Amino acid sequence: MNRRNFGLASGLPMLLPLLTGLTPITASAANEPQAGKDYAVLAKPVAPALAGKVEVIEFFGYWCPHCNHLEPKLQAWIKTLPPTVNFRRVPVSWSPAHAPLQKLYFALEQMGAPEAVHAKVFSGLHVDRKPAASDADVIALGQAAGADKDKLTQAMASFTVANKVRQAQTSTPAYQIEGVPTLVVDGKYLTSPELAKGEDQALAVVSALIKQSRAAR
Repeated sequence: MNRRNFGLASGLPMLLPLLTGLTPITASAANEPQAGKDYAVLAKPVAPALAGKVEVIEFFGYWCPHCNHLEPKLQAWIKTLPPTVNFRRVPVSWSPAHAPLQKLYFALEQMGAPEAVHAKVFSGLHVDRKPAASDADVIALGQAAGADKDKLTQAMASFTVANKVRQAQTSTPAYQIEGVPTLVVDGKYLTSPELAKGEDQALAVVSALIKQSRAAR
């Protein structure tokens, strides 16, 4: 898990500060995910973007090797979600070096790029080692992933993308995000591969929390 200081987490103890100020709840059954162990509960919930649907947000960074590693499993998991779940991503930027990639994600989102394009962006960065230090670099990266260069250039410079970047910068502290990838369910519950002790476990925890959120409505 990448953090603001860009160090790699060495285990669960590094994530425990996340639990400060978070409200624990008791699991209804021993085999269900447990708060404080498998996930945390936000002390100040954030209202979901779409009323009537359970929201799942992945806070991530194209630049993050852990996010890249999770991506194939996440892509497969997304395909299993029912229409009652609204999945979305928020790209995180904790450094000026991350800013062009944050803009790239929102530009691709504005263009309606399919999920497969995101996988190609990850591959371009982590496999092909393409540069991403500037807007021009990430436009080339997006073009290589299948996006139209002219449309992508316009989207990168748009007010809509600039506004979404500002919203993302506000969302990160609102959800108490200290590392990526982090998954938030219904604006209340927070987990990650580190906290859940594995990528498969994290996705299983999210699935259980989705059911819990739906049952509570």
